Amino acid sequence: MSETTSTPPRASTPQRSSAPPPKESPNSPKIDPIYYFFLFPALLAFTLAITVPAIVGFGYSFTNSIGFGDWEFTGIRNYIAVFRDEGIVGAYLFTLGFALVTVIITNAIAFFLALGLTARIRFQRTLRTVFVLPMVISGIIIAYVFKFLFSNTVPAIAQTLGIDALSQSILANENLAWIALVIVHAWSTIPPALLIYIAGLVTVPEEVYEAASIDGASPASKLWHITLPLVSGYVVINTILGFKGYLNAYDIVVGLTDGGPGVATRTVAMSIIRGFEGGDFGYQMANAAVFFVISIIIAIFQLRLTRGKASFGS
Repeated sequence: MSETTSTPPRASTPQRSSAPPPKESPNSPKIDPIYYFFLFPALLAFTLAITVPAIVGFGYSFTNSIGFGDWEFTGIRNYIAVFRDEGIVGAYLFTLGFALVTVIITNAIAFFLALGLTARIRFQRTLRTVFVLPMVISGIIIAYVFKFLFSNTVPAIAQTLGIDALSQSILANENLAWIALVIVHAWSTIPPALLIYIAGLVTVPEEVYEAASIDGASPASKLWHITLPLVSGYVVINTILGFKGYLNAYDIVVGLTDGGPGVATRTVAMSIIRGFEGGDFGYQMANAAVFFVISIIIAIFQLRLTRGKASFGS
């Protein structure tokens, strides 16, 4: 008689019921209408003062408009003329070179000043106040003061000391006038960069430096391996803001050199405004459109170059 073994039935696995998606809580926070009260007036003002004129101006860049009166559509003729204009190309090359040199010098000086003004020194608050004073002075006033210094004081001192290279005003030398622009722009823009670096340096924990000192790190090693990496985000901010500001340099250039000698120190912004004054409205709007695109490309390049590498202290 054969024995049959019965296999116990498997327990049925209960099917999981698909839970309905959670509903939004009726108590979810809502945007206070007062926010719109502050947002829409500012948005309207920005649109009317910036966006609309920019769009209208871009449209005029395809015309032969002189800023008023009748005009005719000319296609991309203005853009072709911009790239063939040696004066415009020279202004772009000068502006880019000037902005690059000035942003490096300004950030280097501002950073080391910030290191000193965040150290344990006497009269720290007083010195910080002194160094940020240039922020409250108008750019055109700064330009006129330095113009007097470069035209009179510096040559007089150089003649007294027997320094022939500086016995004449560098503003009259087309090979040296750009140095005066770099000095004055750096002097006037170091304070805001200094404040940003100070804000970054105070976020670095003291414990990090103490641990590095225990490991025998030198001051230079602390600066290179601790301070700079932890405040790299602030370096990025100052670089982008500084480069953008120097690309748009105008008032100090007008007050100091007026684009001279000749056109040796003429910037793109100065070329555009002088073109408007001369009736080349459509042509200079094309120049402004090209300048805007180049500025955007430079900003995107800076952001992509530093993406994921910037740090903001602790």
